[in-house]
Amino acid sequence: MVRFILRRFTVAILVALTVLTLSFLLTRLSGDLAISIAGPNATQQDVELIRQAYGLNRPLAQQYFDWLLRAVQGDFGESYFFKDRVANLIAHRLPITLTLGLVGLALALVVALPLGIIAAVREGSYVDRGVMLVALVGQAMPSFWLGLILMVVLGLNLGWLPISGTGGWEYYVMPGIVLSFSAIPSLMRLTRSGMIEALSSDYIRTARAKGLSRLSILVKHGFRNAAIPVVSIAAVQLGFMLGGSIVIETVFAMHGVGYLAWESISKNDFPVVQAVILVLALIYIALTLLADLLNAVLDPRLRTS
Repeated sequence: MVRFILRRFTVAILVALTVLTLSFLLTRLSGDLAISIAGPNATQQDVELIRQAYGLNRPLAQQYFDWLLRAVQGDFGESYFFKDRVANLIAHRLPITLTLGLVGLALALVVALPLGIIAAVREGSYVDRGVMLVALVGQAMPSFWLGLILMVVLGLNLGWLPISGTGGWEYYVMPGIVLSFSAIPSLMRLTRSGMIEALSSDYIRTARAKGLSRLSILVKHGFRNAAIPVVSIAAVQLGFMLGGSIVIETVFAMHGVGYLAWESISKNDFPVVQAVILVLALIYIALTLLADLLNAVLDPRLRTS
């Protein structure tokens, strides 16, 4: 298991360096940063002054290694538009994004796990087909479209929930519902397949022969074993949700890291864009590594690798 963990940790570091490098290069390929910062009405002298002030006149390799050294230390520079340290901006808005991701994951688990168990118990029936249809619809439905529908129905027509902004728990309900739809299909299918495999195992037949109740067999024996891959994939789904929160936060005007990324892209605030991409990627990598560690701990086949 030690070798398995070391391999995964090495891959995680390499992926993080790749994301860091790509985020730096892509912002440079988008055009001259000095012109973008100066604006369309700036003179050539203004552009040169900005290029010198921000060190954009140095060789690209030197800019990259300087930024890499600062990023490793947690220093992402200063925002061109907000006139504040990028680290402060992200630290202020990251809790909103993390809360939204956790709410979405909780809602997804509440919906996906029972439906997956029901589909497995009634395998091949109309109930099973109906659950799979729900998974298909959830997979195909655009998140921004669902968000707009909820805003019109629950926010404008019924007035139950606020349609935008950041505040108490009620501001997270609609965005959390929309975000959960991206994770429900995969969690539901994984729960269903795991339960079908578990219910056909020898220990389940033994439990039935002992006269245990149906609920006890499903929960204590079936789901406990089927939940092992679900737990690990849930961590990965949380990373997907945090990345997808850029769209959701923009639709609902929630001032998290995703909305900060949208603002920074529209304002050509490249230090913030680079930092947001890197932070979200690092969170996703960390969650993926956590899922691998859970698999290593829970799966006996990996304990000896």
